[in-house]
Amino acid sequence: MPSYSVGDVMSNPFENEEGGFLVLVNDEAQFSLWPAPIGVPGGWATVLESDSRQECLEYIDKHWRDVRPKSLAMAVDEVESRE
Repeated sequence: MPSYSVGDVMSNPFENEEGGFLVLVNDEAQFSLWPAPIGVPGGWATVLESDSRQECLEYIDKHWRDVRPKSLAMAVDEVESRE
């Protein structure tokens, strides 16, 4: 196990502008920017392979049009269709 001292700075892989990233999506059609070196968590699928952080953010912006979870969007649509 590595040891750390008070002056050590731990970097956040999610904020690494130079690192490679993936775009993930789950069953609720929610997107995530994910650092490429970290394993994809269960319940998520890769929809854009390793690319720059900026390219991944642009992909998410273009494709994630409704930020509601899929199940909520479907329930709301069903209620509205009955009105």
